[in-house]
Amino acid sequence: MIKENVQKILQEIPEDVLLVAAVKSRSTYEIKEVVDAGVKIIGENYLQETEKLFPCIERIVKWHYIGSIQKNKIKKIVKIFDMIETVDSVDVLREIDKRAKNAGKIMPVLIEVNSGKEEQKSGVYPEQVKQLLDAAAPFKNVLIQGLMTMGPFMADPEKLRPYFKLTKEIFDRLKTRETENVQMKYLSMGMSDSYKIAIQERANFVRIGKLIFWPRHYR
Repeated sequence: MIKENVQKILQEIPEDVLLVAAVKSRSTYEIKEVVDAGVKIIGENYLQETEKLFPCIERIVKWHYIGSIQKNKIKKIVKIFDMIETVDSVDVLREIDKRAKNAGKIMPVLIEVNSGKEEQKSGVYPEQVKQLLDAAAPFKNVLIQGLMTMGPFMADPEKLRPYFKLTKEIFDRLKTRETENVQMKYLSMGMSDSYKIAIQERANFVRIGKLIFWPRHYR
């Protein structure tokens, strides 16, 4: 089932769109099946889960951190992950920069945009993204490579389109002011219910979990 689901998704999405398999609470066996099916990027929400999985999978895939960030875990996150998609404050950027410098690496990150301005969710409000990028200028061991957004929960995925469109507009504006540590390449939008709409709005990362792991009748 997992192999068939992955291959169907990979056939559906354009070649320039990268599938991030969201593997929260999945077993090592399931994740190995995902990798064998052709997934190149694993997205994890929890550091503790990743620490158990990583020795079994290692660097045959890229690892993206897609969960909320706790500052006391950034040292280990920087060590394991190839990208952090959920940066939402100067304090978090500063800590990532510090830990990346100590580890001798440049840490690719995405800025999480709270496109729906939901108080209960993490992410930078749309009008604050430029300010955060300006504040990131001194951080030489962080490379900001784009934006990520979730958008509000909507029963009808089509209603997410304005939030994806807004995030793409911000992304396009920021591309005109790239600097040494800001190179806008990736737009991470869309999940199992909404990835097709996100791709129409020019996402080039889609984070999909349910469609990979649930039975095919989910579709």
